[in-house]
Amino acid sequence: MQTVSQLRAACQQFPGSAEAFPFGLDTLVLKVSGRMYALVGLDDSPLKLSLKCDPLRAEQLRGQHPEIVPGYHLSKRHWNTLTLDGTLPDLLISELLAHSYALVVGGLTRAQRAELGG
Repeated sequence: MQTVSQLRAACQQFPGSAEAFPFGLDTLVLKVSGRMYALVGLDDSPLKLSLKCDPLRAEQLRGQHPEIVPGYHLSKRHWNTLTLDGTLPDLLISELLAHSYALVVGGLTRAQRAELGG
């Protein structure tokens, strides 16, 4: 999952996922129930993908992968930025994308989660 098209396709599988450009046309923001779970710098080469992450896991990932750093212009504790240069396995990227989505959904109200079908 190294292209914008691949990321978009993966995110379309998540119930209630929506695209937005609140920070300008160069940053694709993926949201669920109005809350961000992923950001993609469209002008970055290689792509940079920012994802929400459990704080302890975020630190572990940063220690294991030089392509994963604290979130760029985001909470360094709760967000990581991944450089998609082909080094990180697609399976890890997919798993971290799902983890970010799940964290955000977990913080929604019961009514909002019900609207998503859960």
